[in-house]
Amino acid sequence: PYLGKKFSNDEILSVLKSDNYKNKISYEIIEDKKLFDISAKIISEGNIIGWFQDKMEFGPRALGNRSILADPTKPNMKDIINKKIKRRESFRPFAPVTLKEFQNEWFESKFLSQYMSSLSIVKKDKQKIIPAITHVDGTARVQIVEKSTNFKLATLIESFKKITNVPVLLNTSFNENEPIVMKPEEALDCILRNDLDYLIISNFIIKKN
Repeated sequence: PYLGKKFSNDEILSVLKSDNYKNKISYEIIEDKKLFDISAKIISEGNIIGWFQDKMEFGPRALGNRSILADPTKPNMKDIINKKIKRRESFRPFAPVTLKEFQNEWFESKFLSQYMSSLSIVKKDKQKIIPAITHVDGTARVQIVEKSTNFKLATLIESFKKITNVPVLLNTSFNENEPIVMKPEEALDCILRNDLDYLIISNFIIKKN
């Protein structure tokens, strides 16, 4: 599904240094081999991040390249995102993303839902572990990823599991009552408007000043 535009580090840096943003944000550049462990640690500490990587996904779901990601083990995470970022009704659920090898351990369905398109029952013994993505009826609209389909998202989940022993992230679309962000400028405008803690575009970890 990753059919959209990709932006180079040089293009992203040019935007970050532009007059529109240079005094409103701060950023650091992280090398590839450290990016996933640092990003996973940020998420595990309760931060909500905008995750902007490679080519944009096509279709009605955020599938890990233009996503808002968070820790699904935090009981109040759903309410925080709905109130502070999405600004929508508090009952609306968020979806989990996990690795293919952990699907049967955490979810009842064996269907390979790569496009976050079908409901699954969260296993009974896991529902209390990942309350932020478990709906009131025990279901979740799970997305399954593999390194062959989304290397960066799969590696991030692996890094998150090393810290928390949970191979699941909360994944929702990177937007706030408008279409999913496509360009770096749209991602930056989004973090400046709302309470996202970090924005990670390619190798850049960004915070607003």
